[in-house]
Amino acid sequence: MNLPNSLTLLRVLLIPVFVILIMDKLFGWALITFAVAGVTDGLDGLIARITHQRTELGAYLDPIADKFLLTAAFVTLAIIEIIPNWLPVIVITRDIIILAGFFVLTLTNHRPKIRPTLISKVTTGFQISVVLLVLLAGYNPDFTILSDIAVYGAAVFTILSGAHYIFLGTRMLNGRKV
Repeated sequence: MNLPNSLTLLRVLLIPVFVILIMDKLFGWALITFAVAGVTDGLDGLIARITHQRTELGAYLDPIADKFLLTAAFVTLAIIEIIPNWLPVIVITRDIIILAGFFVLTLTNHRPKIRPTLISKVTTGFQISVVLLVLLAGYNPDFTILSDIAVYGAAVFTILSGAHYIFLGTRMLNGRKV
């Protein structure tokens, strides 16, 4: 267990704290916790690259930790009715589609490279923005309009990203270059 993997594990351990803070509507503290989790996400990758401590465990654990954090945020924010309940459904459905596609490709002896596409990166940016702006709006209502825009942007890009991954997976299954 190296330092980058320890930071990723810390991010996972912050998830229940983050969820409890949201449930208790302590949005300022939740925002700080989310920011700390974001910093650990940046640091673990940076340290792994600089110190040449990249591991296979880290390659899998890092995106899983990110998914758990965002999923927990979306589900919790929907439960307390801060974001529309359809948004976590869209986000989780896209993730299930990606996992199912990866599973099908693996079963059919395709070896997909795990790397996010540009649209996927934009989607993640919107999803993170939703969490940040909604928490800021809970702390200061001036952020409400921006959080509403981020919610709809995240929905649109999540759907587009899911469709793009379906397109790429279908091309791979049909033997075409991606």
